[in-house]
Amino acid sequence: MSLEQLNVISRPCEIPDEVTAMLAEAEQRCDAFFEAGLDRRYPRYLPSNPEKVFAAIATLKESGILRGDVFCEWGSGFGIATCMASLLGFKAYGIEIEDGLVKLSTELAQDLSIPAEYLCTSYLPEGYEECEGIGGKDLLPPQATTSGGAIIDTTPLYDGLDPGEVDLFFVYPWPGQEEFMMDLFDEIASEDAILLIYQADGETTVHRQSFNDEN
Repeated sequence: MSLEQLNVISRPCEIPDEVTAMLAEAEQRCDAFFEAGLDRRYPRYLPSNPEKVFAAIATLKESGILRGDVFCEWGSGFGIATCMASLLGFKAYGIEIEDGLVKLSTELAQDLSIPAEYLCTSYLPEGYEECEGIGGKDLLPPQATTSGGAIIDTTPLYDGLDPGEVDLFFVYPWPGQEEFMMDLFDEIASEDAILLIYQADGETTVHRQSFNDEN
């Protein structure tokens, strides 16, 4: 497989009332989170600009590029992007390894009757590992192994979610991890799936998984 970068420019759009209400409630909970000093417990939590994320997801939904409506956020934190995707009509999942953040995001969705689901697990499916590389992290995929002559299935899975069924992945990577997340997407996404990357400057990039016809 190979990745194709798409020229998709997010269009400013009106934020629906239900999304505005969710963002207001989430902001209050985020303020309480930081005031309680919980950011020291979860130092890897870093919020994105929700309006820009909403515009990017809405633009993709309206573009006709997406093959379906299953959304997955890698490192979902407080779950705001996952909630927005759900309110845009996606079947939305958030992947978050910190159980405290999963609890907070689940409470936000449940209290506002938003059908988003959060899985307390790593965005690296079982068998995948990361290591320090030149200029950032490198992805180590599982090696095909055999037992008694039979090939052991190494299909990547999350708890309750098959990555191959995800139509739109979203991630806000740490600096230096963008290539790593693209490598992960290349490994586990199925054909025509889309990866939306939010960057620290508020810009977004869009990538599509496609078969390499050279074989």
